[in-house]
Amino acid sequence: MKRSIRLRGMNGALKGRIWEATDVLRIGRLDTLEVVLEDSSVSRYHAEVRATDRGWRVRDLGSTNGTRLNGVRLGNGQWPLRVRDLIQFGEVAVVVESLQDGETTPIPDGAEVLPDSLRVMGMSKVGWNEALEGVVFDRNHCPRAGDQLIALLRAGHHLVHIEKEEELLQSILNDAVSVLDAQRGAIVLAEPPDDKLKIKALTTGRGSPRATMAGRAEPTGGRSPYSQSLAARCFNRKESILCQRIEDDPEASLARSVAEGQMASVLCVLLRTPRKALGVLHLDRSPWQKPFTTEDLHLADALAANVSAGIESAQLLRKQRDLFFNTITILAQAVELRDECTGYHTLRVTNYSLALAEFLNLAPEEVELLRIGTPLHDIGKIGIPDAILNKPDRLNEAEFEIMKTHTIKGWEIVQTIPDLHPISPIVRSHHERWDGRGYPDRLAGEAISSLARIVALADAFDAMTQDRPYRRGMAPDIAFAEIEKQAGKQFDPNFAAAFLQIKEQILTLMQSQSNTQQTTRRTRVIAAG
Repeated sequence: MKRSIRLRGMNGALKGRIWEATDVLRIGRLDTLEVVLEDSSVSRYHAEVRATDRGWRVRDLGSTNGTRLNGVRLGNGQWPLRVRDLIQFGEVAVVVESLQDGETTPIPDGAEVLPDSLRVMGMSKVGWNEALEGVVFDRNHCPRAGDQLIALLRAGHHLVHIEKEEELLQSILNDAVSVLDAQRGAIVLAEPPDDKLKIKALTTGRGSPRATMAGRAEPTGGRSPYSQSLAARCFNRKESILCQRIEDDPEASLARSVAEGQMASVLCVLLRTPRKALGVLHLDRSPWQKPFTTEDLHLADALAANVSAGIESAQLLRKQRDLFFNTITILAQAVELRDECTGYHTLRVTNYSLALAEFLNLAPEEVELLRIGTPLHDIGKIGIPDAILNKPDRLNEAEFEIMKTHTIKGWEIVQTIPDLHPISPIVRSHHERWDGRGYPDRLAGEAISSLARIVALADAFDAMTQDRPYRRGMAPDIAFAEIEKQAGKQFDPNFAAAFLQIKEQILTLMQSQSNTQQTTRRTRVIAAG
């Protein structure tokens, strides 16, 4: 295949001009050269592009203002060229539009078009170990500047001190935006089963009024806060990318960018461990900021390598926690399958308890214990005989004494699992009363676990409002009145008052659960028919 190259002017009076050659293109202000650039920033004999045995190469010829390849000023020697590379001679820019060196061919029609006229200016496909070396050394293997090293160390600090995945991702992103002076940043992670990229953290740096959006859903309208096609390319090809926008008129572009929030320079960095690719760190700069450089790409790649193991660990912990919750749900359902009268009871009590905990502004650790413990509050009913558990009439005194043992039986079950010890007070004490007349231990007042007092209130309200074979459930207003009446007797007076304050929220939860049950019943009838 015959060797050839085609360059196209990108700015000023040379915009759109084409230069082609099969051997060499010499660039400068001299009239005798193949590429004459009449610009004061260009030297008389500035640079040359030449075909070699190793492909097409560009070389600076000692120019005053230098030659840049994809934003990086060239030193001595020859530098390889690829299609879409941007070459700057002083302030004049040209792009490699097509290139053939006997092995490579021009990009065919219909090839990938990057968003917002972004062009790839650099790529990095180094392994995890090599990228991790960038934590301490830059691309020239020199020790990193102090502020850069501190930023990378801060990222490592987050991995040790932050447990929640969403908080970890937001902290990592905030540091990345800060140290790389980005106008905006996003972390998108692959989610099973199809590894579709989903935004997990979003924040803005300088020059943008948008606030942090950690944990929010993917935006549904308007301009996306990150380049989805670039992120997909980075993830699918397993390579980090540096892109820059080539503008026709910088002043006109600035006005558009202010109005539309366009991205003029983008770093799309692969988040990966030695085991797998996790997702993408996406950073962008505006037209009024200096574009990202290959050194920025190397720094961002080092940061990504540094934090990816922590992200993977946080994901594994979340999956483990989800599995744990699923196991708890199955255990709770096992109890409800035996008790025909209490279907969806644990779900309703859990929802009421969490609503009250949120209103009381409980610590996240306590809310987590409620989320785990409330579904298991009746787990001891597994040990109650069916004849008593499903008796259609009221229990007699002897039967009720047996039923009361479900608190002890449940406590004994969770005591066999060390990780469940913190929720044991919920299981054992959710039938204790504020006045000390409850069971099994006749505890009173604040001697009862606060979490058990919350569940006791939610459990009693649900029991009052649900039908039984031997009675109809109370209307919600009557049940709320009973809660108020029993404040300071059966229930913690402060918790009872708070429960009454969230009455509308409780009614909404009741209606939502009722709709779910009706849908489930209709589905079962249709399936049976």
